[in-house]
Amino acid sequence: MIRLLLVLAVLAFFALCAAGMWFGWRGRARRQAAFLPDFPQPPAWVSDPTEETTPPKDLLDPQAGVYVGSTIAGDWQNRIAIGDIGFRAAARIKLTKQGLLIDRTGASPLWIPAESLVSARTDRALAGKVMGIAGLFVVRWRLGETQLDSGFRGDDKTSYGAWVDAVSALAERSVPTVGAREGDGTC
Repeated sequence: MIRLLLVLAVLAFFALCAAGMWFGWRGRARRQAAFLPDFPQPPAWVSDPTEETTPPKDLLDPQAGVYVGSTIAGDWQNRIAIGDIGFRAAARIKLTKQGLLIDRTGASPLWIPAESLVSARTDRALAGKVMGIAGLFVVRWRLGETQLDSGFRGDDKTSYGAWVDAVSALAERSVPTVGAREGDGTC
């Protein structure tokens, strides 16, 4: 009888822990939804690869790996919990002049338009996932007024340098010129 009560107590404890994590995740998603706008929708060629919506030429060969997650920029553990963006998934990244596509298996694709790109780098940690030095490819981008970091662990880590260079170059080309310096005659 005592053994049964102990087993039930342990099961109840684990159920309470799971419920606490679930309510915490939902609360985080609710708080983030209050200040983050909707995520950009991928172009038509992602969901409908017909002749009418031919995808643009890739700037690099697509890379297979794992989407690690997205966080608020500068806070590597503050994972985005809105929708399914916070879930890790096997993925393939593609870079075109239009932007970066993280095509996730079993989850919605994450589309980062070129004009939203800020920078790219390699890092060792993001969204609670810690790797060796330069184990992750991380893209910083803008979603409304907030900057996010999205991480990807590629199968071929030797290509990270080319990805960082290509995304950084695309981000520099896509910087809006509307905010040119006042008084310099460039407006």
